[in-house]
Formats: sequence, structure tokens, C-alpha cells
Amino acid sequence: MRLIRYSHSCVRLEMGESTIVIDPGIWSEPQSLRGADAVLVTHQHADHADQARLAHLSCPIFAPASASLEQISFEPVHPGESIAVAGHAVRVVGGRHAPVLPVQEVCANVGYLIGDTYHPGDALVPPPIPVDTLLVPMQASWMKVSEGVQFLRNSRYERAIGIHDGQINDRAIASINHWYAIGSSGRYRYLTPGSAI
Repeated sequence: MRLIRYSHSCVRLEMGESTIVIDPGIWSEPQSLRGADAVLVTHQHADHADQARLAHLSCPIFAPASASLEQISFEPVHPGESIAVAGHAVRVVGGRHAPVLPVQEVCANVGYLIGDTYHPGDALVPPPIPVDTLLVPMQASWMKVSEGVQFLRNSRYERAIGIHDGQINDRAIASINHWYAIGSSGRYRYLTPGSAI
């Protein structure tokens, strides 16, 4: 698998002859979708789902069943199910977006386990099994750094890669990278947008 990290929460997975893109939002680069065989959307927020761009795709799009994505057609997914996407088994995890405020009603959010890579979307639900690559949110109005470190400690993985950094500057990125490296016992790394592993 070749993983290409794009801006904010967008990741492109190239696996043999197929390509799956996760969370191509309004801050991600348009080229992330070039030649995609399928798109996985974790939830309805624009920083994860650029509906204007997605509306013009001819490949299948998968999103939570209750997602409010009126501009696009999508295949509904539910937490706990396994689905076939572009010839690959994908496990759907989670259920709800993390709340910003304690009394807030939140939308559906799912994480996706594709092979040995896990993308949690906007929640810190650990993967149900050990993974090779754990994608970990770096900053959001719904989280603090200590919660990200706890997510790293609660998950089983070989390496962790930071995502969800579209609203922070380089100083904040450097600080969070420091704490995540400590929290992951050195198994964390940061990829700049456009970088691949």
C-alpha cells in the first residue's frame, strides 16, 4: 500500500490497481481525487467532504447512512459492518462525531479500517484490532492534545501519522508532533501534505 497524505484529513491509499481516497474536504488538494476508484467519507462536515467536488465524480462514494450530504449520491454505511470497496475489505468503526460542547447533538461519524490502516474521522475511537498505520487527529475544536496522546496509548499500531491539522500554524504542529512522539514511544511521524509512505 502507498499512502499519500493530503491537506487536513485527506488521505489517498493506492493498493495495487485500485485507489481509495478518504475525506477529501474543502481544504484538500483536488489532485487527491485524480483516478480514484472509490471515496470514503467519515462524516458530513465540509472539511471532510467537499460536496461540490464529489458531485462530479463517477466512482462510488461511501458515507454514514444518516449523513447530510444532499449534493451527492452515496452508498450508506453503518458502524460494525464490513463492506467491499474497490476490491478491498473495509471495516466501519465508531458511530458518532466527538462533541464540541457537552450538550451538543452530534452527527454520525465513522472510522474506516482498510487493510492495516485506520482513519478515525472526527472521533477518537481506537481501532478494534492492531493496525500497521494509525492516523491520529492533531487539532480540532472537539479535542485537546492530551486526548490525542490518550488515543495513541489506547490503540495498537506500528506507526502513527498526524492528520487533521488544517487550522493550526507551524508552531502548533511542531508542539503537537513533540507530544505525539512522546505519547507513541517514538512511533509517530508527521507527513507534510503531498508526502507519501
